[in-house]
Amino acid sequence: MTSRNLEELSTAEALRLLAGVPIGRVVFTRHALPAIRPVNHLVADGQIVIRSNPGTVLSAEVAPSGAVVAFEADELDSDRHLGWSVIVTGVARLVDDPEEAAHYKARLRPWVSGEMDQVVRISPEIVTGFRLSPASPATT
Repeated sequence: MTSRNLEELSTAEALRLLAGVPIGRVVFTRHALPAIRPVNHLVADGQIVIRSNPGTVLSAEVAPSGAVVAFEADELDSDRHLGWSVIVTGVARLVDDPEEAAHYKARLRPWVSGEMDQVVRISPEIVTGFRLSPASPATT
């Protein structure tokens, strides 16, 4: 098996990569246990933005309380064992300004049916990421 290098990504590079994939996973606490939901998202001004149905746990419990969440996305090639992964930890809040919410609703089309009228913004506090790349011949 060929060796791989594990390279840490800068915050800017991590957010750039995150913006380039359509699906991520938001991780939050529900009943003192971890819960994970796949969501489509966008990255705007360094913030992760998702849409949610008003009655979901994200819109009704997590975002209104300003809960700490994690958001993860990746692009990994299981055959070649190359790619990247980014994890953002931050606070989730509802976007309550009607103009700002309308702006994000116009840019972010949900993949599932339903109202999806709530816009949730995750403000990154910790951004970590890594890239798996082929090791150069000198390091193998």
